[in-house]
Amino acid sequence: MSDIKLAAAPPGVEGSGFFATTLDKAIGLARANSLWPLPFATSCCGIEFMATMGATYDLARFGAERPSFSPRQADMLLVMGTIAKKMAPVLKQVYIQMAEPRWVIAVGACASSGGIFDTYSVLQGIDEVIPVDVYVPGCPPRPEAILDGVMRLQEIVKNESLSRRNSPEYKALLEQYGIDTHG
Repeated sequence: MSDIKLAAAPPGVEGSGFFATTLDKAIGLARANSLWPLPFATSCCGIEFMATMGATYDLARFGAERPSFSPRQADMLLVMGTIAKKMAPVLKQVYIQMAEPRWVIAVGACASSGGIFDTYSVLQGIDEVIPVDVYVPGCPPRPEAILDGVMRLQEIVKNESLSRRNSPEYKALLEQYGIDTHG
């Protein structure tokens, strides 16, 4: 008996020798199980992410086999650690350089809310400069929590409509952050 959990087929119509589903569901399933993470680690949460990528926790089991260190080759940005206000424009630039569709996970208290650093120099949550899809709590969060955050993002990705990124609501969201949607 195997403990391997296979991705469930999307809802569809099946019969003898065929299976039909919507394009949204098929692409959503493929995207959710092939996320390419870009680690943006500035402090202790980055160490926990390293453990998450290691053999014990093995993020690759969830389709995130290849961490990318180029924003142009990643679709899942994991921001881990304290972000100084001087670093905010760099973080935003990295986000802008990622190709659509792109998703963001704020890992740990510092990335989510500034953590214990309620000071003039620390960004009080990365959602002040870029949109966030999933927040992972903890200081630092355990690798299991990071895995849970990735699995929550997979559910978002799996159920996202292909037309969402072209919707007026999504474009308005990016414009709130000063991100040009016409380029």
